[in-house]
Amino acid sequence: MRGQRLFVRPIESGDREAIGAFLDANGAPGDAPACGLLGKLVGDLVGVVSMEIADDGLYVENVVVAHEMWRKRIGRFLLDEAARLAEKIDRDRLVVTEARGAEEFLRRVGFAEENGVFVRRVR
Repeated sequence: MRGQRLFVRPIESGDREAIGAFLDANGAPGDAPACGLLGKLVGDLVGVVSMEIADDGLYVENVVVAHEMWRKRIGRFLLDEAARLAEKIDRDRLVVTEARGAEEFLRRVGFAEENGVFVRRVR
């Protein structure tokens, strides 16, 4: 991982099959998200962020990182990219409504709990 660059881009319709297989292999079965970001390292899919854009912010629905890549800062980097995207589209916050056991991680990457949801200000 050291010295390699994580390539992050928006999810495209042609990515659905690969993302579905990735999610199944990493304990998050389901359909590929319609909106989100994916991260590739040396051409291999290593992370997916599913999200929804709303008037009051960018809502992060799920962050999945390949098990062998945990603790390599990939989840943090993907959320940083989501924050940059939110800022570009004039949204002032990222919102996670269901932490599903990731509360400690979310706090480490700049989220704070507000009214039962985790929020990260981007401006």
